[in-house]
Amino acid sequence: MSTATQTKSLNVGDTAPDFTLKTIGLKEISLKDFRGKNVVLLFYPLDWTPG
Repeated sequence: MSTATQTKSLNVGDTAPDFTLKTIGLKEISLKDFRGKNVVLLFYPLDWTPG
């Protein structure tokens, strides 16, 4: 899994940097796998977590 070593702010219209995440089923997927497609990334805090 990728680990960010630098923090960079993105502006509207900037290309997102590539990253890899694990799905609920623990399959690794990368942003580059969806090149040419619209992508929506949603983080949903679990009901039992604070914040």
